[in-house]
Amino acid sequence: MSEAAQIAQTHVVQYIVIPYRAAANGVAPGEIRPASSEFGAIRIANSMASKFAGVAAYEVMIDKETGDMESPRILAQIGTVPSLDD
Repeated sequence: MSEAAQIAQTHVVQYIVIPYRAAANGVAPGEIRPASSEFGAIRIANSMASKFAGVAAYEVMIDKETGDMESPRILAQIGTVPSLDD
């Protein structure tokens, strides 16, 4: 079985939007909002942008067994958003 096929069996793709509020040392993440598609995540991020210091929409792989998020891919960044390395 190929590596891609193994990943498909153990992982699921999910779309999320994370708002960021201004904080004393930069920005702090708010409550994660799920989205049903890439387009939906971008639309939600755009609609939330005026209410937060920053908003980011991501596609992530979720490990079905552990629930861990892996391999984030940025779909949209609006305003002040920390880098994925932070």
